Amino acid sequence: MSDPVSSASVGRFLTLADTAQILNLSLAAANDLVRTGELPAIRIGATGAWRVERVVLESYIEAKYEEARRLSLWEQSDFGNIPELSGGRILRPDELTDPPTGDDTPP
Repeated sequence: MSDPVSSASVGRFLTLADTAQILNLSLAAANDLVRTGELPAIRIGATGAWRVERVVLESYIEAKYEEARRLSLWEQSDFGNIPELSGGRILRPDELTDPPTGDDTPP
């Protein structure tokens, strides 16, 4: 798999255009990430052009993967304790209104 912007062709710092291309974002979206401080960057030169260090971008991507992994685990945990809360049985909607009769044969 080849990167849109390989590390061999780019130095230590990436332009916002390179960053946007790597993240598959628009230039405006990459600029928003930098301006809000979500993605750390520095200003270089007389024009004050933003530059993102390659290792910082890689760390940002790894952090986003970890955030997504933790969110997925959290969402799964919302349903993991349902049988535990119902005394080990999975309650169906019709059982919530009609209490069990004691026999396990279906009607």
